[in-house]
Amino acid sequence: MAIGVAAGFETAIAPNAQYIQRESPMPRIVDLSMPIEPHFRWKIDRSQTGDLEAGDPYQVTWIGMSVHAFTHMDSQRHILATGGTTDDIPLEQVVGECAVVDLSAIAPKAPIEEAALAQAGEHIPNGGIVLLKTCWDRVHSPATPEFWSEAPYMTRPACEWLLKREIRAIAYDFPQDYPIRLLLKGEKRPFSEFVTHDVLLRNGVVMIEYLCNTAALANPRTYLCALPLKIPASDGAPARVIAIEEF
Repeated sequence: MAIGVAAGFETAIAPNAQYIQRESPMPRIVDLSMPIEPHFRWKIDRSQTGDLEAGDPYQVTWIGMSVHAFTHMDSQRHILATGGTTDDIPLEQVVGECAVVDLSAIAPKAPIEEAALAQAGEHIPNGGIVLLKTCWDRVHSPATPEFWSEAPYMTRPACEWLLKREIRAIAYDFPQDYPIRLLLKGEKRPFSEFVTHDVLLRNGVVMIEYLCNTAALANPRTYLCALPLKIPASDGAPARVIAIEEF
């Protein structure tokens, strides 16, 4: 009889594949992904073939959208012609223990400065994964312009502090670069002002953008699984991101 682990508890795998639950609590799984639905910022081409009610044997939904819409992951190819693509990212870089940095007390339109980040992020290990938790979707829905125009934003010194910790991936629950709000008005700013991209992504830190539901994270550490769609040679990919609490 083989012994394995499934869904957070030990199992004994008998020859007939019967699963016997051992005494171990189930982990709590927190979905941190935005729903892919009509949005004023991103165009979605969605259609459906087949009509089950009309007697068709199956239906098929088709969808087309930017790989940088909704919850997604950036690879270096997003900003560097010679950078790695999303399918080059080892999954070990975006799956693992994650430091949750609680910045939920920050005010709207406020910069996230190095000192505040260093104080809230004392528990960030070198080489780790970081999630910045502002709970911004509790202040404004991502479906509203205010979510984008009134959000807090990262500063270059704060990004440089993270880079010194040699983090391997970072996740945000808010539009983290100040010029993102200006793009909604058609205003383009120098790339250097997109500080998280210029400092972190440029130096190989994987960016996981536009999480939601981070208020459900109860602990300063969690187990993060950020899995991008496997799109060869892409500069980004939609991702289903979950946190496994009490892992």
